[in-house]
Amino acid sequence: MTSIKKIKNNKQPINLLKDPVGNTIKRMTIPMIYGMILLMTFNLVDTFFVSMLGTQPLAAISFTFPVTFTVISLMIGLGIGTSAVIAKFLGRGDHESAKNSATAALYMSAIVVIILSFIGYLYTDELFTLLGAKQSLLPLIHEYMDIWYLGSVCLIGPMIGNAVLRASGDTKTPSIVMGSSGLINAVLDPIFIFGFGPIPAMGIEGAAIASLISWIVGFLLILIILTKQKNLIHTHFIPMKQLMISCRGILKIGLPAAGANMLTPIAAAIMTAIAASYGESAVAGFGVGSRIESIASLVVLAMTMTLPPFISQNFGAGNMERVEQAYKTSIKFIIFWQILIYMVLVIAAPLIASVFAKEKEVADIIVLFMWILPLGYGLQGVVILTNSSFNALHKPITALILSIIRLFICYVPLAYLGSYLYGLHGFFIGALLGNLVMAFISYRLFIKQFNHDEFITKEQLS
Repeated sequence: MTSIKKIKNNKQPINLLKDPVGNTIKRMTIPMIYGMILLMTFNLVDTFFVSMLGTQPLAAISFTFPVTFTVISLMIGLGIGTSAVIAKFLGRGDHESAKNSATAALYMSAIVVIILSFIGYLYTDELFTLLGAKQSLLPLIHEYMDIWYLGSVCLIGPMIGNAVLRASGDTKTPSIVMGSSGLINAVLDPIFIFGFGPIPAMGIEGAAIASLISWIVGFLLILIILTKQKNLIHTHFIPMKQLMISCRGILKIGLPAAGANMLTPIAAAIMTAIAASYGESAVAGFGVGSRIESIASLVVLAMTMTLPPFISQNFGAGNMERVEQAYKTSIKFIIFWQILIYMVLVIAAPLIASVFAKEKEVADIIVLFMWILPLGYGLQGVVILTNSSFNALHKPITALILSIIRLFICYVPLAYLGSYLYGLHGFFIGALLGNLVMAFISYRLFIKQFNHDEFITKEQLS
C-alpha cells in the first residue's frame, strides 16, 4: 500500500510552494537531465560526424561555436527573464498576467533573433576573420552559418517556450521536446552529411540542414503544447499597451541576463583566439573539449533551468526560507556530483580523444583539456547556479556584475596569463584557477545579500 501511494504521489503535479524542497528540485531536475542527455549526446554526434570529414571542417565548426552561442545566449537570457516573471506571477496566483508575459516573450524574441541573425549574415567574413579563422576556412564556415542564420528564429520554441513551461513547474514536457529535436538531428546528420539514396553528400552544410529541420519540428511542437494543452499563451494578438507592459517586465530581468549570457560566447571567442595561436589542431581540440564540457556539465545546466522557477515562485509567495534551503542544497549536491564526473573523464579521456580525433596532435590536446579543466566544473556550477538564483530573485544586475567579474577579471585573464607563461598547459590551468576564485566570491556574495534584511523586505514588497 505504501509503495502504491508513493507512485501516485509521484504522478501528481509538482507544487513548488508546498512540496518538500529537496524532493521537489529532484523531481524537476531529473526529467531535464534526461532531455539534455539526449539533446547534448545527439549534438555530440553532430560533432563526431563532422570530425569524420577531417580537421579543417572540425576547425570550421569549432569557430562557429562562439557566434551561434551568442544568439543562443541571448535567447537563454530572455528565457530567464520570461521564466522569472511568469513564475513570480504564478506564485501570486495571477495566471492572466503570466499568460500575457509568455505571449509577449515569444513576439519580442522572434524580432530580436531575426535582427541579430541578419546582422551576423551580412558580416560573416569580417566576424570570423576577427575570431582568427584563416581565409581557407571561410567557405566552410559559410556553408554552415548561412543555413544556421536562416533557421535561427525557430530557436524561440525550445528557448522561450520551454522557459514558459518550466516556470509553471513542468520540466517533463521540455525534456521530451529537447530529446525529440536532438533525436531528429542525430538521425538526419549522417544522411545529409554523407548522402543517402537520392540525397547527395553535403558535408558541413548537411549538418546545418539537419539542425534546421530539428528546430522547425521542435518549434511547431512547443507552440501546440503551449496553446492547446497548457493554455499558457494567447492564440490572438494582445493589445499593444499590454504587450509593452509585459515586455518591460521581461526585459528588466531578461536584458541583464541576456547580457550576462552573451558575455560567455565573447569570452569563448577570446579563448578560441588564444587557442588559435597554437594552430588549427589546438582549435579543433579545444572545440571538441568544449562540446565534452557541455555534456559533463549537463546536471549544472539542468539545475539552472529548474532551480530558478522554484526560487521565483517561492519568492513571489514570500517563502524565503525555502529559497535559501533550495540554493544551499543545490550547491552542495553540484560540487559532489562534478567531482565524480571529473574522475570519470580522467579515466575516459584517451578513449574519447581517439573517437573524435584522427590526428595524434588533436587527440593529445583533447586529453590535456579533459585532465585539467573538468576539475573546476563543480566550481563553475557554483557560479552559474548563484547567477541563476540572483536572476530568479529579480536581481539581474548583481548576476550581470558577477558574470563580468568571472569572465573578464578571473577566467580569461588568468587563462591568458597561464598561456603567456606556460603555453597550452598554462592556458588550461589558468582557466581552472579563474573558476576557483569566482566560486568563492559568488557563494559569499549570495549568502551576504540573501541574509540582508533590507534586501528581502524591499524586494518582497515590490
